Amino acid sequence: MPAALEAMRRELEDAAVHLGKPHDLRFKPMFGGLMAYFDEQPCAWLTIDGLALKLAPADQPALLQLDGAARLIAKAGAAPSRHYIIVPAAVCRDTAQFAGWLAKSAAHATSATRSRPRR
Repeated sequence: MPAALEAMRRELEDAAVHLGKPHDLRFKPMFGGLMAYFDEQPCAWLTIDGLALKLAPADQPALLQLDGAARLIAKAGAAPSRHYIIVPAAVCRDTAQFAGWLAKSAAHATSATRSRPRR
C-alpha cells in the first residue's frame, strides 16, 4: 500500500479511536484506493488525491470553506462528487477536529440508510 494511503488510514483510525469506536472502522480496496466503512456504512474514500469524507449536503459548505478542501473527482474527466469532500491535510492531522467530521459522516450514512425504503 502506498505510504500516503497508509498515513491517511492511520489518521482515520486515530479519529475512530478518539470517538471510542476503533472496532467500527474497516477498509476495502476500491479503484486504486481504499473505501472506509464506519458502522458498516461507507464514510470515506482514501485516494491518491487525498482523504474524502462522505457528507450530508448540509455539512458540505462548512468543510468546503476550509483551505485545501475540494470535491473529490474520482477519475479524470469525471464530474466532481456530490457526496465526497477531500479533507485538508491539516484537518486530518488534528485528531479531535477530524473525529468531529468523521462523526458527521457516520451520522449521515446512518440516517441515509434508515430513510431508504426496504425492498
